[in-house]
Amino acid sequence: MSSGCSYPVSASTALAATIYGAVIADRAADKQADKVRATWAHEPSGPGALNTSTGIGFLHVPAMKNGEVLVEKGTSTKVLNEGVAGYYLDPVRATLPMTGKKGNFTLAAHRDGHGAKFHNIDKLKDGDPIVFETRDKWYIYKVYDVLDETSKFNVKVISQIPKESGKKKAGHYITLTTCTPVYTSRYRYVVWGELVRVEKVDSKRTPPKELR
Repeated sequence: MSSGCSYPVSASTALAATIYGAVIADRAADKQADKVRATWAHEPSGPGALNTSTGIGFLHVPAMKNGEVLVEKGTSTKVLNEGVAGYYLDPVRATLPMTGKKGNFTLAAHRDGHGAKFHNIDKLKDGDPIVFETRDKWYIYKVYDVLDETSKFNVKVISQIPKESGKKKAGHYITLTTCTPVYTSRYRYVVWGELVRVEKVDSKRTPPKELR
């Protein structure tokens, strides 16, 4: 299960790599994010389920204090090294919220280096909001379960019905995954959320109350 990891190194090397990687990745991510917002402003259709070449939207997780995170297609090292989050294509393909279908919107991002967008994933707790922004809608999820350590081979955590989180029926779920402990790729850290509502984007792009 890919989830944005790096391998153990010395503390000083890790710190240097993290700082350098963060600067480069953040620049790349900001540039790509500008392209996405420009597309939203000038093209009626905007990016969506069938147009994923530049990014499909932005993840907002207040508890992680990481601003907005661009979400792109795939969880390969190449994608995640751009300082973004990526949605899974395999071993279980993510269900994108824009489709309206029940399923699991599964995401991965780096815990350290290359922007480290999920560095503070351990700050999330039950009830915390996770908001996904698209051109036309805000999808508001609430965290309901956290798994602070599991095998990197445990792909069940990204199942369409995440039974390891206690769910037994299909629903509209979101799953965030990354590596743990920090600076290792030994295990995976998993956060599950469930959709509580959807809001239409107004002309001023007023964020939902969870982001104000």
